[in-house]
Amino acid sequence: MKLLNKLDSFRDFNIHEKQILADEIRNFLLEKVSKTGGHLASNLGIVELTISLCSSFDFKKDKIIFDVGHQSYVYKILTNRKDKFNSLRKYKGLRGFPSCQESSYDHFETGHSSTSISAALGMARARDITNKDYNVIAVIGDGSISNGMSFEALNDLGGKKTKMIIILNDNGMSISNNVGGLSSYLTRISLNERYIKLKNKIKYALNDNVLEIYIFKILVKLKDTFKKIFIPAKYFEDLGIKYIGPIDGHDIKTLEKVLTRVKKLEDPVIIHVLTKKGKGYKLAEENPNLYHAVNPFNVTEGIINQTEKNYSNAFGEALLQLAKKDSKIVAITAAMDKGTGLTSFSKQYKNRFFDVGIAEEHALTFAAGLSKVGIKPVVAIYSSFMQRAFDQIIHDICISKASVVLALDHAGIVGSDGETHQGIFDLSYLNIVPNIIIMSPKSIKDLKPILEYALDYNGPIAIRYPKGTDYIELPSIKKIEYGKWEILKKGHNVTVIATGKMVQKAYQIIEQEQLDVTLINALFIKPIDIKLLKRYLNTNIITIEDNLINGGMGHHILLELNKLGFQNTIKILGFKDKFIEQGSIEELYQQEQLDNESILREIKKLNNDKTFTK
Repeated sequence: MKLLNKLDSFRDFNIHEKQILADEIRNFLLEKVSKTGGHLASNLGIVELTISLCSSFDFKKDKIIFDVGHQSYVYKILTNRKDKFNSLRKYKGLRGFPSCQESSYDHFETGHSSTSISAALGMARARDITNKDYNVIAVIGDGSISNGMSFEALNDLGGKKTKMIIILNDNGMSISNNVGGLSSYLTRISLNERYIKLKNKIKYALNDNVLEIYIFKILVKLKDTFKKIFIPAKYFEDLGIKYIGPIDGHDIKTLEKVLTRVKKLEDPVIIHVLTKKGKGYKLAEENPNLYHAVNPFNVTEGIINQTEKNYSNAFGEALLQLAKKDSKIVAITAAMDKGTGLTSFSKQYKNRFFDVGIAEEHALTFAAGLSKVGIKPVVAIYSSFMQRAFDQIIHDICISKASVVLALDHAGIVGSDGETHQGIFDLSYLNIVPNIIIMSPKSIKDLKPILEYALDYNGPIAIRYPKGTDYIELPSIKKIEYGKWEILKKGHNVTVIATGKMVQKAYQIIEQEQLDVTLINALFIKPIDIKLLKRYLNTNIITIEDNLINGGMGHHILLELNKLGFQNTIKILGFKDKFIEQGSIEELYQQEQLDNESILREIKKLNNDKTFTK
């Protein structure tokens, strides 16, 4: 890896050397990510584009924002962070997304889709207000640009003609295959037969330096006759944004020519770049979905599909079984059918499966509409992404009591994806909304009966469940009654009220230590089981949840206890008022004092620091 060790001068490399560097970076990424885990396919696909961007701009001064941000590994390598890749996504290590705290080269925190154009536009207008001189670039994927927030930003950008560059990285994939009209539109552009013929002629001419100036003028000015041939709808130009492309995203020479000249333009411009997700690693090219986000794996053998039972695939299996009995059940997701366990459902019930793309807000209002005419929609979205549709939950679902099931996957700590992906806010933001019921399974076995109950309930229900699998096996819930909790252990002095996967931790501790305490599974987080709570007013109480303390289950139990005249001590365990960094789930539990040892210590404190066993 000779050139990879000379990154201080990579901007001076010739085109041939930069192509060698691209190959070395791909090998480096494969070596490191196969050991640490991380986002692989998207980074393999953006190598030449990132080299070209870093060669054409000075990001000590110029600003760049990577939409979503999981494709920023190459950028990190080229901005003095190559030697930190052994710690990628590990506790206190190199982050898997851009972070202003990590490097001055990272200009904006990203992790959720479709924020880049809005943020970049803010920076561009700040530049103009303060009479500064720098370029602003937003790198966004074809999946992200279909989100409503991107449309809003494009409309604003084109209307006021602010100088800014958008790189549309078109690889035909978001996390799942892209869907929707805009995706089809971009595909039509890139596959137009006349475009392909002229592209080959242009490439030949550029290689021979014959028509370079003339061709570039065509690319930049985009005469109306040219646009009518290749872009019948003139979509971006109609918004007031110059369009250039499609361009081969793996052709460094062409990319640098275009980028160097485009930055001199005073108008907003979008450069449509075609890349191949997983490029350079055959297994990832053939199955980019599988290699989107990976755990450590053997590069030679590739990823061996995991058969471990986890909450996501258990949810998918349960929904599939229930859908066989009820033709009114439909599934909705936002570009994550595989991540939410719905792949089998999507194949078996094509007309009852709706992947709406990266459009969480639309997904929920769409579900509300379905429910109002007798359909039973289940919307499966990660907890941290469901935040984006908070208004739709309130306005379109809960006010009208629409019978929509919200399946909040990856609730609680998710680990190495860090602050932007930890699902630790859902109890807090859902608890304040009237008319919604919140439930959580204590184990995978409980997921199906809860889902069955939710589909029969008349009104909105949220089911939150964690990433991964169970710690221990617990007995299945025998019967679900509205608002009723489940007593798992009976004891004295201290009452432990836990929810979700934290029930397993509490059960494990009580069994191992033979503690004489009561353990309650708060199957319903909202409403609270007031009747059962009254029975334990004479004990000290500890609540345990995988959510922020502020606004979470413990806070709401405390409010009810106060109404009941509770005189004893309550201890609320959860996450403090802060964002939780990356690391393994157990490392983060330990940091936040939700590991077994810390929980045991708190239980003992409630018994006046005495060891108490049966």
